Amino acid sequence: MGRIVAEPDTPYVEVDTLYRSDDTVYRMAAAHPSPDASVAPDLPTPDAAPDRLDPALLKLAFVILLGAIAAILDTTIVNVALDTLGRDFGTSVTTIQWVSTGYLLALALVIPLTGWAIERWGARRVWLTSLALFAGGSALCGLAWSIGSLIAFRVVQGIGGGMLLPAAQTILAQAAGPKRFGRVMAIVAIPAQLGPVVGPVLGGVIVDDLPWRWIFYVNVPICAVAMVLAARTLSSARPEIRPRLDLRGLVLLSPGLGAVVYGFSESGAHGGFGSAGVLVPLLAGIAMLVAFTIHALRIADPLIDMRLFRVPSFAASAGLMFLFGMSLFGAMLLLPLYYQQVRGASALDAGLLLAPQGLGTMVALLVVGRLTDRIGPRPIALAGIALSVVGTIAYTQVTADTSEWLLGASLLIRGAGLGAAIVPVMAAAYYGLQDSQIPRASAATRAIQQVGGSLGTAILAVILQRGLTHHAPTAAGHAAAFGTAFWWSLGFAVLAVGPALLLPAHPPKSP
Repeated sequence: MGRIVAEPDTPYVEVDTLYRSDDTVYRMAAAHPSPDASVAPDLPTPDAAPDRLDPALLKLAFVILLGAIAAILDTTIVNVALDTLGRDFGTSVTTIQWVSTGYLLALALVIPLTGWAIERWGARRVWLTSLALFAGGSALCGLAWSIGSLIAFRVVQGIGGGMLLPAAQTILAQAAGPKRFGRVMAIVAIPAQLGPVVGPVLGGVIVDDLPWRWIFYVNVPICAVAMVLAARTLSSARPEIRPRLDLRGLVLLSPGLGAVVYGFSESGAHGGFGSAGVLVPLLAGIAMLVAFTIHALRIADPLIDMRLFRVPSFAASAGLMFLFGMSLFGAMLLLPLYYQQVRGASALDAGLLLAPQGLGTMVALLVVGRLTDRIGPRPIALAGIALSVVGTIAYTQVTADTSEWLLGASLLIRGAGLGAAIVPVMAAAYYGLQDSQIPRASAATRAIQQVGGSLGTAILAVILQRGLTHHAPTAAGHAAAFGTAFWWSLGFAVLAVGPALLLPAHPPKSP
């Protein structure tokens, strides 16, 4: 951190080195104006950096992507192995579900802390600490001797994993600057979009051919390599201004998010939202979130700045992240179950049958980042939503023998649509924000998507369970239940059109 003195009567800004390569140092303004100095010409901010993705930024993106992939893949890999874990530990489905629920609750608790932690200790420390916790938790999970120890270690793993994705978004958004938001968000979207598709395949391979402990051990070498590269790539500079922790906000927000996520996760086990086991945590969580909102609007430096929602692009992006969480994560519950329960596919085969969605996403991510930076978020997001709707229609009509070619082509289109939609939405979240607002904006959007994913999964699980109970216990009856649930998933995607129309129509202008 340093002050670069130039001519009198010109402003200065505090600058913090974000990343460096052999011949380039990029620095980010921390937006603290003063009347006597400015950033020297040889210290470019991201807005002054070239419009292209230079080698230093690409190197940084690779390092960050490596760590984020491990956290995203882990969730879906473990879900495939729950049945095996239940048999090995000799426990009930209700208990074994806590292997996933405990992890999700830990994510919800720590996500709001990410922005403050980055502002307090710097992105490098937060990133390395998160990777270390995730790797250590993974190793401990692999060594678990009982279901209780496994659940406890999954919480440790979730504490590390919860900070990785919002920290990744923050680091790359600050390093890229407004003119390159679309392209770096396309990079950030790779693990988030491919994880639900690749994870089941990898999980199926591990469960079929290796001891279940390897579903956790596989994270350790990935995190170790990511930590070494991050230690060499990310700057060790510490923030000069270190905000105090909003303790009251933490007491309200983290437990509130955790209670909401828990309530939604319990709705499937209780067959709806009417039981006390679901309503009590849901209502308590909502009350705490409302109390946090009131508190956050009254203080200068809240844990998550609710004033960000006054920025139209951020508010629209947050709404879309919520709906995409519902549509994406909810559908990823339905898709493998349909192939396993209706078509009789194994865990590995079901994962492979989902591969076209990953392929469609990859194709979209190759182009939508640059298009977003050139055209603007709104038209790209609307086109992506339209494609995802088209790709879901065939699944609303599924039978026990629907053509796998038709379903595969539909998944390809759906994947392209999701990839095309999520990138401009993630990029638009940072339009109009100052650099100092980016860390807490990343934490806010990630928390919103987490709640949306929990809600979408809960709703579709309840709809599916009721459909399976209502229809005859045959392949045709099960297929009809899945078709009804897919109609709901399609409805979530259609609802996204409204906030998408509020996204910026054009890319940001250079300052």
